[in-house]
Amino acid sequence: MIDPVDSDDRSAVPNPMIPDHSSIDSLSDCVGEEVTLRGWLYNKRSSKGLHFLVLRDGTGLCQCVVNESAVDDTSWSAADDATRESSLELKGVVGIDDRQIGGFELQVSSAVLIHKAEEYPITPKEHGVDFLMNHRHLWLRSQRQWAILRIRNRVTMSIHEFFQGRGFLQMDAPILTGTAVEGTSTLFEMEYFGRTAYLTQSGQLHGEAMAMAFGKIYTFGPTFRAEKSKTRRHLTEFWMIEPEMAFYDLDGAMQLAEDMLSRIVSDALRDCQAELEVLERDQEPLKRSIGGYPRITYSEAVDILKSEKTAQMVANKIVAIEQEQKDIAAESEEGKAAYGQAKKWQKRKTDAREIEIQRRTNEIEEELRNLPKWVESARQFEWGSDFGGSDETLITWNFDRPIIVHRFPHGFKAFYMKRDPEDDRLALGMDVLAPEGYGEIVGGGERATDLSFLQDQVRAHGLPEEAFKWYFDLRRYGSVQHSGFGLGLERTVTWICGIHHLRETIPFARTLDRLYP
Repeated sequence: MIDPVDSDDRSAVPNPMIPDHSSIDSLSDCVGEEVTLRGWLYNKRSSKGLHFLVLRDGTGLCQCVVNESAVDDTSWSAADDATRESSLELKGVVGIDDRQIGGFELQVSSAVLIHKAEEYPITPKEHGVDFLMNHRHLWLRSQRQWAILRIRNRVTMSIHEFFQGRGFLQMDAPILTGTAVEGTSTLFEMEYFGRTAYLTQSGQLHGEAMAMAFGKIYTFGPTFRAEKSKTRRHLTEFWMIEPEMAFYDLDGAMQLAEDMLSRIVSDALRDCQAELEVLERDQEPLKRSIGGYPRITYSEAVDILKSEKTAQMVANKIVAIEQEQKDIAAESEEGKAAYGQAKKWQKRKTDAREIEIQRRTNEIEEELRNLPKWVESARQFEWGSDFGGSDETLITWNFDRPIIVHRFPHGFKAFYMKRDPEDDRLALGMDVLAPEGYGEIVGGGERATDLSFLQDQVRAHGLPEEAFKWYFDLRRYGSVQHSGFGLGLERTVTWICGIHHLRETIPFARTLDRLYP
């Protein structure tokens, strides 16, 4: 029989859950000390008697120097044999070196090759989007994806911290539902034990029920839209944060959305400097996005969209990006001309830059195709129409921070939206549009409280009244003024990262034509 551990001597018992190695992001506390790092070989260059191994462990990158004269034969062979993405254990003394990635360097005393990787398919050259998305399970290991998804994690935590700090409860809405929130045309339908069910497009209706029970709640989960859209702003599976608040009006919801976004941006700027630098993100627009969001009505936004000022901004933009196109083409040609005589490390640097040039070239070509169409569409825009992505882009170009557009024509808003008591043509809705052309990241508003109005709206939208009986009960038993909104996580992360396509902001994107890997 094994004697029980003395309660006063628990420290003497090994805890298998405590790692016996250090992480790269903790090296600032280990300068001059010997540590053990475990990770994967991100890059390698060698010269006579030396291997320079760049190790990644998920927390960062560190250059590790293996000197043949300072290690045993087994360690030298391990470093010699290691291929890209091989897993390694390296032991050595930590030193400061601001010239190196991460600012630290490990002088290796021993090396163990845990697993030698096969030839890695993603190389330091330009790959097509389809290739990278088909290898998404490996593409996640790249520094760019590391930066984007770490920022996503920080945004997620900021949201929880913001709402928890304000007394909200996180609640969970069902993913399977028998109720269409905004019509059935964009829902994934499925058979559910002899009945029809849908993958949820929003947790809002159930969120309203929970707000009537708890006052202030938020849901945070996956949502699904079956829109056959291939734009850079759409996914078929994405994550939504949806607060619902009893006794809040439209103005209260707008202020809450501004406060939440200000917190998210502030936290990202404070805690994600390394990641933002990897992405080469211009941080000035983010710094301007901490509070002070202009609020304009839908009608004012239409006037801005159709204005000559906006048309001139587009013309100036075209001139600027045409010049950028010429500049980066010249840089690319210069790099190619010098490539043959360059050293290996210079070639790697040129290859990496060429990938960025090609990415930006593709974006520029897309912009030059679209901008003339956008300005023509803006001239023809009619009051009462919904804003498209290009309309939102042109409107936000007139501002240097997020803006809140409110009081939309009710014709294209959801059935549950409350009407403006001062103008029945309008719904008390609001959208937050991110600057720099990123468009809508928040949508919501004040909810209708009148039972007969809601019943009429459900019938007018051709929705099954039976499915909304429980929702109508919320207006029968203590109906109060209440509001809420939804934040698209991937759209928000796309804006903060300053990248082009939101498919990079979720680990495994689901789009119209992608269900693998």
